[in-house]
Amino acid sequence: MFLVFLVAMRYMSGMLTVIMECRDQESELAQTLSVLVSAAVEGLVSDVVVLDHGSRDGSSSVADAAGCRFYGHWDIKDILRGARGEWLLLVEPGSRLQGGWIDEVMEYIALNKQPARFAPARNYRRPFFKRLGRAVPPLEYGMLLPKRQAIALAKSGMDLETLARGQKVAKLASEMIPAWVAAAVR
Repeated sequence: MFLVFLVAMRYMSGMLTVIMECRDQESELAQTLSVLVSAAVEGLVSDVVVLDHGSRDGSSSVADAAGCRFYGHWDIKDILRGARGEWLLLVEPGSRLQGGWIDEVMEYIALNKQPARFAPARNYRRPFFKRLGRAVPPLEYGMLLPKRQAIALAKSGMDLETLARGQKVAKLASEMIPAWVAAAVR
């Protein structure tokens, strides 16, 4: 049984495309991309796409240096169709996945078809009163979803947050430090 699982994992490797939107988030982009390096080495991440909203900083240089596809003008339907992976990971620049996420995502995409989000990092929570009555943005803890489902939902002019909104998702055990932590230090 374990051998079958390993074969399935190897088959699924390289099957994840990471997509982010940015605007003047050079340092946040670099933080998120640095966490993805080990996933690329493991064969999980096949490509990273950065969708820009008119950045005037070095965001394009950071994306280029990391080997990402960088688009200044784009339509979400074209981006999704061009994604190399069969699964998509939508994240915000500045968010950072915590240890163990690679193995969990590899297992999840091998065995599931439903979208999923990462768990909030326990050490990085908003103060209690700031959490009360606050709607959590759709990408605060990322979104892992099948490419086929994303293409079916996408409409021209749509952004990633709108694409992720309203999805019924499973919750992964792996934690994500949200992007607002990096932005607060800025």
